[in-house]
Amino acid sequence: MNEKILIIDDSELVLAMAKDALDQAGYQVLTATNGIEANRFIFSKDRPDLIIMDIMMPMLDGNKKAKLLKENEVSRDIPILLLSSKSEAEMRELVDEAKANGYILKPFTPAQIVQAVRGVLAR
Repeated sequence: MNEKILIIDDSELVLAMAKDALDQAGYQVLTATNGIEANRFIFSKDRPDLIIMDIMMPMLDGNKKAKLLKENEVSRDIPILLLSSKSEAEMRELVDEAKANGYILKPFTPAQIVQAVRGVLAR
């Protein structure tokens, strides 16, 4: 297993927790603190196999970023998991709107984030 996972979140704590959990599970983890910074991975040879993206971020929220990625020929096939502390009902709606592949609710445990990633990559 050498899949690349890109985590986009403006919280250093969330980035560190998610990175640690996925590193330990054997994934190669890339991090970015916003959707603009993430482009350097998404549109390069470092293209991730999956993106985990916070919804509430400065500059460009995760939901809008996910929609833009799904509309772009280069990035439309990259699975996206949205990350947020919103309610499950709100998250299901946002996933549908953004054409994302699922969501992870905050706060999450290391096991929950690894399980969500494995579930999407197995499809």
